[in-house]
Amino acid sequence: MSVWDDLVGQEKVSEQLSAAARDADALVTAAATAAAPPEASKMTHAWLFTGPPGAGVTQTARAFAAALQCVSPDRALGGAPGCGFCDGCHTALVGTHADVSTVAAVGTQILAEDMRDTVRKSFTSPANGRWQVILVEDAERLNEKSANAVLKAVEEPAPRTVWLLCAPSIEDVLPTIRSRCRHLNLSTPSVDAVADMLVRREGVEPEVAVAAARATQGHVDRARRLATDPAARERRAAVLKLPLRLDDIGGCLKAAQQLVDAAADDAKALAEETDAKETEELKAALGAAQGGRLPRGTAGVMKDLEDKQKRRRTRTQRDSLDLALTDLTAFYRDVLALQLGSRLAIANADVEDSLERIARGSSPESTLRRIEAIAACRDALDRNVAPLLAVEAMTMALRAG
Repeated sequence: MSVWDDLVGQEKVSEQLSAAARDADALVTAAATAAAPPEASKMTHAWLFTGPPGAGVTQTARAFAAALQCVSPDRALGGAPGCGFCDGCHTALVGTHADVSTVAAVGTQILAEDMRDTVRKSFTSPANGRWQVILVEDAERLNEKSANAVLKAVEEPAPRTVWLLCAPSIEDVLPTIRSRCRHLNLSTPSVDAVADMLVRREGVEPEVAVAAARATQGHVDRARRLATDPAARERRAAVLKLPLRLDDIGGCLKAAQQLVDAAADDAKALAEETDAKETEELKAALGAAQGGRLPRGTAGVMKDLEDKQKRRRTRTQRDSLDLALTDLTAFYRDVLALQLGSRLAIANADVEDSLERIARGSSPESTLRRIEAIAACRDALDRNVAPLLAVEAMTMALRAG
């Protein structure tokens, strides 16, 4: 099983990256043996991966990182890098490779302080003699200072350093950065491709796989979660009932509170285990005895960790809310399809009775206004508006139609 097998519906991109990984391997071999490097290499020092949510942008970048670190002996026999089994591939895929550094937004932005050590590391030689890979998962969240730090590193990279930037679209990245990157744009996989992956890789029943792929419209991660996690199906079912509970102002406010509370509970559940582990590891690194007091002068370090964890919880809550808003948008998109006489593109066939009820009781114009209200709520959350206020404004707009 190669590292490319998890990339659903991205065959063209996989071919391009596989060719680049071959040339990268040839460059490393040439440097080690003093041989002549390939004349027309498809490898470059900076890549920009873009694509819609669920297309597998980060997974594609990580698969490429694994192929660059592949140490399979089959390469010497003409095999392609990226076997998926060797130590280099495995550690790169699970995030423990010494020469693969991952940067993701802890809060709503990637701060300069979060990039400082990574940029410094990008100018060092790889520990195992292959490539120093820097993977930035949320390049669109770079603020001015952190983006400038990345720009300087991309402008004058170390000989064996590769930058892999991930963003929703090319416009989300500074022109000065994207002009120095090779751009690869991923497309949304088809429903059939996602369903096939769920059956082959996750052992999901075909009917469940098709339903999950259709409900998420080709979003690979969400389809996997929906097909394998009962709690995720329960959360989605609760969100899809919201349009039927907006009969009065009290119902709107109650629905908004429940939506925000559910997102907060999700964030808390995800954070508890991670935060506790990070805190204990940092205490041990600072020399604190088991259950004992911290050494003097380390309170500031612990405070920095607490601030980082707080920013991450805030982002996790808003990501959970954004997922719910995505489901709501799909619901009203289906309503609009029914109002316009189309049943071919219905994503939420499991709640078709609710879709038809809303469709009969409103006009296409009001449905479009409701979709716009959800988009406005997402924009408000991006601007750091208090979640409850943003969601309450949305539910009132959904009621008004």
